[in-house]
Amino acid sequence: MMQSNETDFTHRSVLLDEVLALLETENGGKFVDATLGLGGHSEGVLASSDTTRVVGIDQDRKAIAMAEQRLARFGSRFESVHANFSEIASVVENESVDGIIADLGVSSMQLDDESRGFSFRFDAPLDMRMNVDEGIETAAELIARTDETDLANIIYQFGEERQSRKIARRIVEKRKSGEPIETTRQLAELLERTVKRGKNDKIHPATRTFQALRIAVNGELEIIEQFLTDSIKVLKTGGVLAVITFHSLEDRIVKHAFQRLNGKCICPPRIPQCVCGAAKTVEILTRKPVIPTDDEQRENPRSRSAKLRAVRKLGLG
Repeated sequence: MMQSNETDFTHRSVLLDEVLALLETENGGKFVDATLGLGGHSEGVLASSDTTRVVGIDQDRKAIAMAEQRLARFGSRFESVHANFSEIASVVENESVDGIIADLGVSSMQLDDESRGFSFRFDAPLDMRMNVDEGIETAAELIARTDETDLANIIYQFGEERQSRKIARRIVEKRKSGEPIETTRQLAELLERTVKRGKNDKIHPATRTFQALRIAVNGELEIIEQFLTDSIKVLKTGGVLAVITFHSLEDRIVKHAFQRLNGKCICPPRIPQCVCGAAKTVEILTRKPVIPTDDEQRENPRSRSAKLRAVRKLGLG
C-alpha cells in the first residue's frame, strides 16, 4: 500500500520493457503517455534516450503533481497536461508524434488512496471519480438514483457479474429501507452477504460490482474507441500505439478497433455492405496480446490480468 511518503516511486509500471521495445524509444522522438499516472512508463521512455520527449496526460491533478516530481530530472523533455486521454487530438494539436502508450488500468495511487473510494479494502466515501474536478456524479449518487433494471444492466455489462439482478435488487431494497449506501464498506458488506462464490473462486464478491460502478461513473468504455482512432491520426507514419488493458471488456474493444483499423470488416455477416468503416491504416504488431512474465506477476500481482496490444501506422500511399 502506498504510504504518505509521496517520493516513493519504487513501483514498476506493468509490461514496461515490452512497451519500450514496441515503441522503439531508444531511437528518440516525441511520445505521448496518454494515462500518465505516477509516470512509470514516461520515466522508462525518457530514460531510454537523451533525445526522447514525452507529453503526459492525466485527469487526476494529484497524479500529475507526483509524476512531475518523479520526472523533474528530465527537465523540459517532459510536459504534463491535465486532460482526459480521450482529448489526445486537442492536446497534441497539429504536431505528429512517434509513439503513444495508454495504460487503461486504475493507477496504484488511486487504488491505494483510502479517500478515493475505488477499493473495498478501505472504508471511504463511495466516490470512484478519476477526475474530482469534473463535477460528475459519484458512485454513491449513481446507485442512489438508478432504477433496479438499469443498475443490474450496469453491473452485468461493465462487471460481467452473473448475479447482477440479485445485487441490484438488494441495493434497491437497502435504499428503500431508508439506509442509503454511501461508503465502500457499506457496499462491500452488502455484496458479501449477497454474492455467493464457489470454493475455487478467488475473486472477492465485491470485485466485479466495484469495477462496473467505476467504469460507469467515469464513462471509461465509451471513449476508448474514439481515443484509438484519434491516436492513429496524430501518429507519424511508422509510429506505434501501445495499449494495456486489464479486463476483457477493454481488451475486446481494443482488439476489434485494431482489427477494423487493419482493414478487417467487423459488420454482422448478413449486412449487404460494410458500415463499420474498416480501412487498412495500421499494421498489427501483436497478433496475440502480450502478457506479463511469471516473474512480473509474482512481483506485482496487479499485473496478472494485463494484456498489451500494439499497432504501427502505415503510410497513406
